[in-house]
Amino acid sequence: MLDATKTVREFAVEVPQATRLFEKLGIDYCCGGGKSLNDACTAANLHVNDVLHELDEATGPAQQVPADWRTADLADLIDHIVTKHHGYIKQESPRLESLLNKVVSKHGPKHPELLELQDLFAGVAAELASHLMKEEQILFPYVIDCERALSDSERLRPPMFGSVRNPIHMMELEHDSAGDALKQIRELSDGFSAPADACMSFKALYQGLQEFEADLHQHIHLENNILFPRAIELESRGR
Repeated sequence: MLDATKTVREFAVEVPQATRLFEKLGIDYCCGGGKSLNDACTAANLHVNDVLHELDEATGPAQQVPADWRTADLADLIDHIVTKHHGYIKQESPRLESLLNKVVSKHGPKHPELLELQDLFAGVAAELASHLMKEEQILFPYVIDCERALSDSERLRPPMFGSVRNPIHMMELEHDSAGDALKQIRELSDGFSAPADACMSFKALYQGLQEFEADLHQHIHLENNILFPRAIELESRGR
């Protein structure tokens, strides 16, 4: 059982997902982190039992058995990528940019590497926004059409981009670019290790960036290593 008399700061340190939940709920875990969770919930007009329930769920391991995307329908794999990974980027990019602005304004003078990190993340966020749009509006619908046409024994209509290999090549180049930027962010942040004078927001930023990198790695794996080769093979069968 979680104890609501513990401070918000203790939850933020001990529960990996707590900072994200507190930000969503408007609970101050940084400057106001010394309050008990009871008092913080009262100040934010929240029911403490509801917050404790969400924190409890965040501490438990996921029980879902992962799907075998090597054999699943490509339409299902694409839906998973868009829902889980594209949705994650769309949610986390503005959250992390806002958190970066906050941390830079407070810690930038003593930690100039934060300014470079801020520019890098702004660049990768903008690049990924364009990248997701191209996948969702051009590449993914074509792959789904390919799968549907083969299932219905229909002939594929030639796409405007000639072959699926062409947009896939561009997507892979953009994956490399985003990966390189996050690698630089990891190096600038000393492996996402917050310095000794870091406040809770600073620590939450580095945790968020580390999680962002981990999600992007899984995202790129699903596309580069599973979806894209299967899409190329699918197209070749339909021609």
